[in-house]
Amino acid sequence: MNRRTFLAMAPASMALAATLDRRAIVSRHDVRLNAIDPDSPLSVGNGEFAFTVDVTGLQSLPGVYQKTVPLCMQSQWGWHSFPIPGGLSPAELRLEMFDTYGREVGYATSGKGQEPLFNWLRENPHRLNLARIGFLLDGQPLAAGDIGEIEQTLKLWDGAIESRFRLRGQPVRVYTQCHETRDAIAVSVDSPLAPGRLAIAFDFPYGSPEISASDWNNAAKHATEVSGDGRDWMNVRRRLDSTVYYARIDWRAGAQASKVGDHRLLLKGPDLGFRCEFSGKPVANPAPSPSAKHWNAFWSNGAAIDLGGSTDNRAGELERRVVLSQYLTAIQCAGSLPPQETGLTCNSWYGKFHLEMHWWHAAHFPMWNRTPLLERSLPWYETILPMAMEKARQQGYKGGRWPKMTSPDGRSSPSNVGELLIWQQPHPISLLEFCHRTQPSRARLRRYAKVVSESAEWMADYAVERGGRYALGPPLIPAQENHPPRETWNPTFELEYWRDGLEVAQQWRLRLGMKRDAKWDAVRRELSALPVRDGVYLAHENCPQTFTERNRDHPSMLAAYSVCRGERVDRETMRRTLHCVMREWKWEDAWGWDFPMAAMTAAKLGEPETAIDALFLESPKNTWRANGHNYQRPNLPAYLPGNGALLIATAMMATAWNGFPKKSWRVRQEGLRPLLG
Repeated sequence: MNRRTFLAMAPASMALAATLDRRAIVSRHDVRLNAIDPDSPLSVGNGEFAFTVDVTGLQSLPGVYQKTVPLCMQSQWGWHSFPIPGGLSPAELRLEMFDTYGREVGYATSGKGQEPLFNWLRENPHRLNLARIGFLLDGQPLAAGDIGEIEQTLKLWDGAIESRFRLRGQPVRVYTQCHETRDAIAVSVDSPLAPGRLAIAFDFPYGSPEISASDWNNAAKHATEVSGDGRDWMNVRRRLDSTVYYARIDWRAGAQASKVGDHRLLLKGPDLGFRCEFSGKPVANPAPSPSAKHWNAFWSNGAAIDLGGSTDNRAGELERRVVLSQYLTAIQCAGSLPPQETGLTCNSWYGKFHLEMHWWHAAHFPMWNRTPLLERSLPWYETILPMAMEKARQQGYKGGRWPKMTSPDGRSSPSNVGELLIWQQPHPISLLEFCHRTQPSRARLRRYAKVVSESAEWMADYAVERGGRYALGPPLIPAQENHPPRETWNPTFELEYWRDGLEVAQQWRLRLGMKRDAKWDAVRRELSALPVRDGVYLAHENCPQTFTERNRDHPSMLAAYSVCRGERVDRETMRRTLHCVMREWKWEDAWGWDFPMAAMTAAKLGEPETAIDALFLESPKNTWRANGHNYQRPNLPAYLPGNGALLIATAMMATAWNGFPKKSWRVRQEGLRPLLG
């Protein structure tokens, strides 16, 4: 599938006979801002590219937003690397050795004595902020005090932002859109200030691994070259070390653009409407105007849920989160690469993506009958499979070992935690299975057979046979990351996820006319039992202190009965575990996807009231901003795994698991696909 299909392809493949008033459901959750809110900037995008704006519909107040959510323009292809220090080579990184049942296995977990190389590998490549586009008034930047009577609306049904405000008493209206398949924005501006006083500045920064993805203090380190006569259009060529990218700006008749300074273009004229496209290659022709029809089709098709009429006073807020999460994941998580945790809003962990989060980001797309939006990112696993297999070989394993924190090249970033995680390993198998179950395709089975088989081959080889059973670890760090790797083995979630992944891999073999793999079956059959103590499941076999000293971060044992089918899970033991988690967990230290995960487990156990309570647990990490983003902490103001997890949970609660209390909730849905057992 072409990576640029996005909304254009989805309606034809997912058409439904609609019974809900989808436009009413969506539009009642349009985001409306009447004041400057640095916590909730709005974005337009298409999965490959996003543009985040302040209340002016552009990025005119960067200083006001910088300390909360930096205003960025990011893409899937826009990455930059600093020159490697001192002639060092990535191959020179020394590995830390871990005893693995009598053999030494090396991991990139320690920077001691090699800090420059270790840190460079973590920070590079980093995602770029492609440009900043904002208003100037009388040649000067705007101040917050210049702006009043704000009426800004994210019009979800049309995928556009309308911004109305007064600038020093004069009216301004801005309409901001993103093209549905090209990395381009279109902006219209209507104001009596436009002739003479109002202008639009296009500013270009140097690269940075920081949250803003921008360095505005090193003008000499990059170059901005322009061509064109400045009357109707202008081409921009950007060079930052080895990174080169391009922009084309087209504008309305009567306006003019010119380069002023090293890295600024200025657009002036009676009509300041423009279109601007960014690309890794020169842009020959102007981008077509965006069309609201694509967003209309997005909402009209796929799945929908209506909670109107519920008497529980939390229903309206839950529906708001669900609707906004559909929009945000479509523009931030539906691209050709697995998304970073902040999507295309700003940088988290240098703009790199965490593969263990891919499931939470994107597994909901098939459940909401939007399988093509997940499929856009799956070819990337094919691309990096050779590197995954080489990493496995270097560590003495068969198959391919998927990285944790990585960038487009698939190289795993050094980390004292990430290098020892394993729960990302079954993700490609699970995600591909969801695609197959919603839209069966023999071509897909053949295409991804190697991705599935090499994933499973590593899983089977990683498990170690000791005393008539197979064990996972040590060393390992489980999904709950606060466990020492040399003292951790047989985590509850990973044991059950291993069983699921190996069985699905076997089913792919059978569908392709192959026999079951005997080793995979042996490992699956003889995996260690799920660890239990005092009637509840533990984080892992060597953790009797799960609910005392280790009751923070992810309560991942619950995932053995929500993310997983839970064939070996005892329901009453899991019920006691859930109640213990709800009572004893330090929820202020949990993460955005933990609350939906707990709700999923509760719903599957037949406890809908507990499921709803879990979704609304009070915690800083369960904060939902006006723009729909799941806030976590100052350097993680948007956390899209939380949005994706909410969509997974509500899909399952509204279908297979009866997860809504019948007396106080009125739930109507169409098109949801229950894909978890």
